[in-house]
Amino acid sequence: MKPTPQWKKIASDPASRERLVRRSAILAAVRQFFHGRDFLEAETPIMVRYPGMEPHLDPFATKLRRQDGDEFPAYLITSPEYSLKKLLAAGFGRVFEITKCFRNSEPWGEAAGDRPTHNPEFTMIEWYRAGVDYSAIMRDLEELVAAMAEKNNGSARLSYQGQAIDLSAPWPRLTMAEAFSRHAGLDLGRAIGDPEWFRRAAGEKGHLVTGQDSFDDIFFKVFLKDIEPKLGLPAPGETAARPVILYEYPRSMAALARLKPGDSRYAERFEAYCLGLELANAFSELNDAVEQRRRLEEESAERRRTGKVPYELDEQFLEAVAVMPDSAGIAFGLDRLVMLLTDAPSIRDVLFFPAEDLWER
Repeated sequence: MKPTPQWKKIASDPASRERLVRRSAILAAVRQFFHGRDFLEAETPIMVRYPGMEPHLDPFATKLRRQDGDEFPAYLITSPEYSLKKLLAAGFGRVFEITKCFRNSEPWGEAAGDRPTHNPEFTMIEWYRAGVDYSAIMRDLEELVAAMAEKNNGSARLSYQGQAIDLSAPWPRLTMAEAFSRHAGLDLGRAIGDPEWFRRAAGEKGHLVTGQDSFDDIFFKVFLKDIEPKLGLPAPGETAARPVILYEYPRSMAALARLKPGDSRYAERFEAYCLGLELANAFSELNDAVEQRRRLEEESAERRRTGKVPYELDEQFLEAVAVMPDSAGIAFGLDRLVMLLTDAPSIRDVLFFPAEDLWER
């Protein structure tokens, strides 16, 4: 059945109207949080010449046409990351942006099944700080979410879809290696050093792997089935769920992150999860332009391998990386934060105009 258009739902359902009013208040409070910490609010382009190179993302492609008829390839951003890092290189020490981002070929509408958490157009906040590593961003994130819960819900402890959640800081930390051991029964360190062993071990655990699967392919088959759904659930003996910070990703999955000092198998990347739902993705930022070029070229090759369009490198971005200070940053999905704080089961419920209104058949 075709969903009721959102404007009709808003008109007839006071709870829908109230949820969108609360969304507006939450976004205003997020801005106030960063303004109070001396961050500069930036405005960067949502249409760019060079999109991100992430192998698993599909940007929306368009053309920029000039009056004289010249055309230039253009893309809607999947993230404002490149632009904000250029501002770090320009000398701004603390920047944030709340912006629309766009990702194609992701599950939304009926294709999202029983847990609709994606929309092709969504609202992201990214913030970056010079002179810190990702541990400072972990604290920023915890404090932001707890503050938003207290301001908008009256407490850091709330209920989401019948499950008690405690959003107060600090949140539990879990390395990716610990997560693989605890939830999948696999030694991630060994897997990184011996991909063929990983292939066999994953197959023995019941995962469908082939000779053509790369290390990353096998990693995600294990992670998405055995690990991600268990992240941020109540601990044994506890009734309230806590968000969890999952950190130290394999280096092959962090093309924009600095490697872990003392153990280059891993990168200083973390993600935050609550009730199995990813909220944020963050790094200690790589500021070695030679290494950054090499990693982006690797990602371009991976896009070719998987049949995706490879993109040209953003040479201005690489120039900025060469002079960017030591820093860290994060991408945080605000729609999902609003879902948690308003007890919304679907991302559709916290958007003024979800994609289904125009495109669902």
